[in-house]
Amino acid sequence: MALFSRRGKGDEPAGGEPDATEPDAPASSDASDPTGGESPALGGEVVPEVGISISTFGKPAASARPAAQPPAATQAVPGLPDNVIVKNALAALPETPRNTDVMNVMRQALQGHLYVRVQGDAKALLAEGQNLTLAVTAIEDKRFLLAFTGGTALQDSVRADGDTATSAIGQPTATIFQNVVAGPYAGLFLDHATSGARIILPSELIGKALEESDPAFTLKTLLVSERAADTNAKVVDALTRVPVWVAGNADESGRIGLAEARSTDGRRRLEIFSHPLEVIALGRGDRPLPLTGEQLGKALASDAGITGVVVDPAGPWIELDRTDLAPVIALA
Repeated sequence: MALFSRRGKGDEPAGGEPDATEPDAPASSDASDPTGGESPALGGEVVPEVGISISTFGKPAASARPAAQPPAATQAVPGLPDNVIVKNALAALPETPRNTDVMNVMRQALQGHLYVRVQGDAKALLAEGQNLTLAVTAIEDKRFLLAFTGGTALQDSVRADGDTATSAIGQPTATIFQNVVAGPYAGLFLDHATSGARIILPSELIGKALEESDPAFTLKTLLVSERAADTNAKVVDALTRVPVWVAGNADESGRIGLAEARSTDGRRRLEIFSHPLEVIALGRGDRPLPLTGEQLGKALASDAGITGVVVDPAGPWIELDRTDLAPVIALA
């Protein structure tokens, strides 16, 4: 039942599927060198600046790789575009979600928008400068802010509580997450009334995710958007200035190795991640290690055998060749 809380105002860069042996080949490195708008009312750790050796260790490769391209946009209810990435992540949840499933939804939510339900007509209330009363739910003695991936989930919620005197407002996910962390909430309940495709993101997880994020979710936003002629250039520009991570692990001697994606024809691409959760989501037991653009440039400049990078291999992902990465290499 919804309550309401009052708040103030194969390695183929184009077309084909990459080789399935690519994603999980961590390679050892020498560590000695250092929408914001309203909808209609609803009635209805440090990284050595070194090159990367070719020795490999780690878990076997996965049997398949996620899709590079983001899914097509959908809009089940006119005027309410779906956050398809998050909606799909929820739909893929097992009957009993594990911690890795929660992490996967969290990483996919670091982009785009979500909807909140508002008591009354949100557009009219905002026009009058009035505060909005947001839909929440209580579980035992804890309160959770409700948020929705799109019109279908909103309609499920209305059907569940029968309150048709409500409307919805779309907000950037970052804004909603900040409200959860700042408010009296134990977490965010996504699509609470949609059976089999709902989950709670605890406020502690949301807070940590925000602390480690680029506030604009720049890379994630680029990767989930429709690819255009300038997408590669925009991603490369982001790599020169926003926080990124690599996946690290250690061999028996304690040397840190960085994960590479390798193809059967010998191409080596360093794996880069937009957020630590992107490393965790792969489930390989790697540690997320922060990397600056300059460090990335030095790693690429010191090893001509690295043919490029793959960003966010858990998907949606993108591959960039050394030619694309010239602005990053120039930082070295």
